[in-house]
Order: sequence, then structure tokens, then C-alpha cells
Amino acid sequence: MALNARRARQLLEISAPLLQGEQVELTSLAGIGTVSVRKQALTAAVVGVLSAGTVMATVTPRPMYLVLTNQRILFFDGNRGGKPGKLLMNLPRPYVTASAPKKTFLGLKVVTHLTVEGQEGALKVDFPVQTRTDGHRFATALPVTR
Repeated sequence: MALNARRARQLLEISAPLLQGEQVELTSLAGIGTVSVRKQALTAAVVGVLSAGTVMATVTPRPMYLVLTNQRILFFDGNRGGKPGKLLMNLPRPYVTASAPKKTFLGLKVVTHLTVEGQEGALKVDFPVQTRTDGHRFATALPVTR
């Protein structure tokens, strides 16, 4: 299941002024980045102590909407799945490669890592269960990281 029609329309409306004759190939929602084990443990401990163990908290990567065009990859603020926000990242597609998509967490999520030419490290892109089919389409649309 991809984005619902209303969110896809809102994402296309917000990205339209930025597109210069580009063709949109994919719109989706994904978690971008990683969360350290230390931060996860600290958050769980603090919330557990403050709630006397009645509440469990988790920390997840930042949700962002992405627009894949024939020339760029645009990342917009995900507002926790709400209306798309401001533009956060703009990556020129010719300089981006992706790792092969992998299923994680019992096959419910799809994860790929983006590598930008000239940059150290990779950017983790985590497609949740709602948009996991988009994860395969996204990763296969980009050249494979070597």
C-alpha cells in the first residue's frame, strides 16, 4: 500500500514549484537516518522511570516524504505522517547509488542505504509496512552501490 491519494496530491503540490520539467517517478514516506542504541536505551529508561513502568517508549528514524524524479531525490518533512512540510534535502540523482533492498523486522519493513558520491557514510532509508513495496521500487530505480 502506497501513500493515500490525498497525501500524494499534497506532496505533488508542494514539490511542483521545485520541479523544472522533471518527471515524478515515485512518491512515498520513509524513515530516514538511524537512531543509536544508546539513545533508544536512554529514552526507554527515562520514560520507564517517569511512568513507573506503565509506559513503553521507542525512538524511530525521522519520517520524511520522498519524491523521486528523473533528475533528483527530494526529501520533505514528514510531520509524523501528517501533511508534507518543508524541503529538507535535495540530492542530484546521478550522484546517488543505493544498496539492494533488504527485508527487516519479520519482513514487514524494507531498508536500503543511499550513498552520495563524495560523501562518507550512507543514509539509511527505512520503508515501513505501509510503503514497503515502494522501497523495492525506489532501490531498484537507482544504480547499485559498489
